[in-house]
Amino acid sequence: MILVDTALARCEAQGHPIRVALIGAGTQGAAIARQIIQATRGMRLVGVANRHVDRAVRAFTDVGIEPVVRSGRRVEEAIAAGMAVVTEDAVALVQADGVDVVVEVTGSFDYAAQVVLAAITAGKHVVHMNAELDGTVGPILKLKADAAGVIYSFSDGDQPGVEMNLYRFVSGLGVKPVLCGNMKGLHDPYRTPETQKAFAVKWDQNPAMAASFADGTKISFEQAIVANGTGFRVARRGMLGPDFSGGDPYAPLVPLEDTVSAFADALDRAEHGLVDYVVGARPGGGVFVLGTHNDPRQQHFLKYYKMGDGPYYCFYTPYHLCHLEVPTSIARAALFGDAVLAPLAGPQVGVVAVAKTDLRPGDLIDQLGGFEVYGVAENSDSVDAEDLLPLGLALGSTIVRPVKKDQPLVFADVRFPTGRTIDQLYAEQRARFGRPAMNEGYVA
Repeated sequence: MILVDTALARCEAQGHPIRVALIGAGTQGAAIARQIIQATRGMRLVGVANRHVDRAVRAFTDVGIEPVVRSGRRVEEAIAAGMAVVTEDAVALVQADGVDVVVEVTGSFDYAAQVVLAAITAGKHVVHMNAELDGTVGPILKLKADAAGVIYSFSDGDQPGVEMNLYRFVSGLGVKPVLCGNMKGLHDPYRTPETQKAFAVKWDQNPAMAASFADGTKISFEQAIVANGTGFRVARRGMLGPDFSGGDPYAPLVPLEDTVSAFADALDRAEHGLVDYVVGARPGGGVFVLGTHNDPRQQHFLKYYKMGDGPYYCFYTPYHLCHLEVPTSIARAALFGDAVLAPLAGPQVGVVAVAKTDLRPGDLIDQLGGFEVYGVAENSDSVDAEDLLPLGLALGSTIVRPVKKDQPLVFADVRFPTGRTIDQLYAEQRARFGRPAMNEGYVA
């Protein structure tokens, strides 16, 4: 959005920068801090919260700023005094006066849910890169944000936000979007932290996080939140995901336009728009939207503009620049009241847990991309009808009866920890949007 730079320049000139609190100082969090401090006029990073404060300190010191460590009410006092503050007390930071927008990038579930709720209750806009949280309880969080008069938004830069920007662009042309797509280089549901360890070390990532990219969990959450923001659905459990790589992530990529026919049959049958992905197509780091047009004259011009013969026209963005684009999302929320991507209403698509190996009673489902389960996207009516277990609730739960490899888990397969905010939100979301009651063994 070109007008964002002008609006931020005005904030800078008037001495009224957008004041940002960052929750999470991992790889992405530290990179966002660097981008705001070094490259974004009209915006000020007032504080960083992290469960291990040393990483929050480094987010500032790595760019030449010496922060102060504070907690409780002293967080707000430090911000008022113009200090850069770091803290382990995320709730104190998001509730502090002197914060306009909270950016949540922890990738967690229950912890993130608590922080986002606190921010919304305190009247702060929330921008996040947490597709996992959003794909589990985003609709109820959006409802709470609306009631509080604040923006709840996914971010520019990560694929779902880039897809939604492209979706809005295509719609603005008068072309009807019918599929929002993501692009991957590898899909193997049995990848684990052990198989992805070397890749993770190379790119300074957590091995389990790297495994969640490879095993389909991450893209399932990403496409689920695009579905919830557009009203689209999946063609089948797990999506179609045509793979043109032959299982080799280093194989030559095929042109994206050559993959469109793989979706044609599903689109011809679909009553709703679809979300999906493709493996082994170029540009490898991009996203795409397929659309249709029913005006013969406009079809003529689309062909003239080298968009092909139709009926499906392929639009794409060849990159997603993650942390580099997050400040644009912050400005859109604070200055224009515009969410990059947020649920329209109730959930359309969820992400359910599927056994990565044979599971036995007593096994703990430890983390995304771990050794126990992978995530697949499924339409929400099927999730509810079959009592399937959302992956966002599965983490931290214990298996209570055997589950075979590649079998979707249901609520009765696990015992949940007590007192979690994420469970309470999910129960509220289901009740609010008219879903059937959960299995009696599930206690929120």
